[in-house]
Amino acid sequence: MPYNVVIPAVGESITEGTVARFLVASGAIVAENTPLFELETDKVSTEVPAGASGQVKFLVKEGDVVQVGAVVAEIDTTQTAAAKPAAAAAAAAAPTPAPAPAARPAGLEGKADGGRAASPNAPLSPSVKKLVADNRLDPAAIPASGKEGRLTKGDVLAHLEAKPGVTTASPSVTSAPSSPSSPSSPTAPPTPSAPAASPAPAATPGKDGGTRKRMSSLRARIAQRLVQAQHTAAILTTFNEIDMTACMEMRKRFKEEFEKKQGVGLGFMSFFTTAVVKALGKYPMINSQIDGNDLVSYEHIHVGIAVGTEKGLVVPVVRNAQRKSFAEIEKTIREYALKAREGKLTIDDMQGGTFTITNGGTYGSLMSTPIINPPQSGILGMHAIKDRPIALNGQVVIRPMMYVALSYDHRLVDGAEAVGFLVRVKELIEAPERMVLGL
Repeated sequence: MPYNVVIPAVGESITEGTVARFLVASGAIVAENTPLFELETDKVSTEVPAGASGQVKFLVKEGDVVQVGAVVAEIDTTQTAAAKPAAAAAAAAAPTPAPAPAARPAGLEGKADGGRAASPNAPLSPSVKKLVADNRLDPAAIPASGKEGRLTKGDVLAHLEAKPGVTTASPSVTSAPSSPSSPSSPTAPPTPSAPAASPAPAATPGKDGGTRKRMSSLRARIAQRLVQAQHTAAILTTFNEIDMTACMEMRKRFKEEFEKKQGVGLGFMSFFTTAVVKALGKYPMINSQIDGNDLVSYEHIHVGIAVGTEKGLVVPVVRNAQRKSFAEIEKTIREYALKAREGKLTIDDMQGGTFTITNGGTYGSLMSTPIINPPQSGILGMHAIKDRPIALNGQVVIRPMMYVALSYDHRLVDGAEAVGFLVRVKELIEAPERMVLGL
């Protein structure tokens, strides 16, 4: 009886997801922990593992919207590593049509083929890279079943399981049509007729030469929440500017020593996160939320750090930031940044925030009015650091300046509190020793 791969429950409020892309070809032999496909929900994207070893057959197409609990693939558990050499021989004997050109991400070459070696240009995920290094393997010699010539963790595990120490064993069956099993390979199964991995549905032609395509679940959710914030909160923004001289000098002075001792770089975000925590301690209403007719205040400060990804904005949360040191904040942010780039953020990583920081300066933004992340009551916007002339002690001097913006819910936060909060952040960044001395 085949093993059913179902859409997992990834959060209480999530009932469906989109099969964004297949990570192996239909018909491939996979290991239990091989990532099969990327599931995109309205909050996060995650890779779903096989859950059993065998030959996979997809029952859906890329781009399909599926409900939590729905069966998206079957795994024939009788076709495991033991059957792979015969299956590979049968596939090799069959004529294999040349793969058709397909759209692929920049930097990747080739097309996924379960019997081909990994593309030399296809990047390895951290887990695959570690597994290859630990076993002293040549990734180019291991047949890859992932799309665009991508080597998956399951490929490496299957390779080790089938013929440890030998780099010529084939871990999967090609997804191309093959002839029936020959007498010399009675255990080789015919390639299933399920749809093979394919590029995401192309945009359809629109009027006047434009195109039309469906929004991703993540993008649709972002749009919904932004409109929700505008319609349900009385959003107001106040601005200030910060002289970054002292902060930059302190960072430059201790950056190398800090990195050597703590094992992580010293960035500006740890300064601003610490400053925000102290400012929220002085103005706790900005760390509060409205729930119906109730006012909810928190003793903890969970700071969301907005991170831009290829699929949209995500906001992982630094929990209990009021208890964390500069190093702990930097390490947490770095871990989240890596997980965001790899699509590994979980629902838990992004829940429970009480305040958000966003840094448009990384994209060159000089000034903006950020939108609060409901049900939060405030968001701090950082911007690009630019040398500008300012008046200082009666003289015009050139200083590295940053505009900062606080958007807040005016239903809950008064203007005086918002301005005071931003002034407090300014004081702490312009004299960062205050944060160390507790002033």
